[in-house]
Amino acid sequence: MLKHGCAIIVTMKALILYRPNSEHERAVIDFEHDFTRRTQNKLEMISLDTREGANMAELYDVVQYPAVIAVDNQGKLLKLWQGDVPLINELSYFTHD
Repeated sequence: MLKHGCAIIVTMKALILYRPNSEHERAVIDFEHDFTRRTQNKLEMISLDTREGANMAELYDVVQYPAVIAVDNQGKLLKLWQGDVPLINELSYFTHD
């Protein structure tokens, strides 16, 4: 995207909110491993048992877990998946450099 002759670079990232020691923990860990192996990109995994995780859940109105959140470099929500993880191909768009 160009604006007034200057290039505007928008970076995106994805993170996973999950609860450790829950029924979905193994699926989240496997997804993160497979995603990294297939795309060479990392996902930020955030526990809901931390202050940061609880704050993110509140900020993005997450009510089902696991939740995968795609945001831009300013924290603007781009896409939210709740209750299950998305397809790797679907999420990889939000993690490219």
